[in-house]
Amino acid sequence: MEEKCSECGHKYEIETGFFYGAMYVSYALTVAISVAVFVSTYLIYSETVYWVYILLILGALIGLAPVTFRAGRLIWMNFFHGYKPDAIANFKAKTDGKV
Repeated sequence: MEEKCSECGHKYEIETGFFYGAMYVSYALTVAISVAVFVSTYLIYSETVYWVYILLILGALIGLAPVTFRAGRLIWMNFFHGYKPDAIANFKAKTDGKV
């Protein structure tokens, strides 16, 4: 992962271990995905054996692992940082457009 944003210079990791909390967010996302896959499979094929549910859920979680990893970090970071629409202009003004 990059240390700082190339556009605005924002430092991603505030302190050592900052993203440990992102694991809880990622866990919540994987639970939500698991429930969604289970419910949708149940609604479409109500008489399915249990191992099909397990394989579908595992396939979805493995396939979406990069997405949940990054989304967990983004959501966790947004809990602590506000959006600053003029951050890019301020950063380029400080560095004279040189990154």
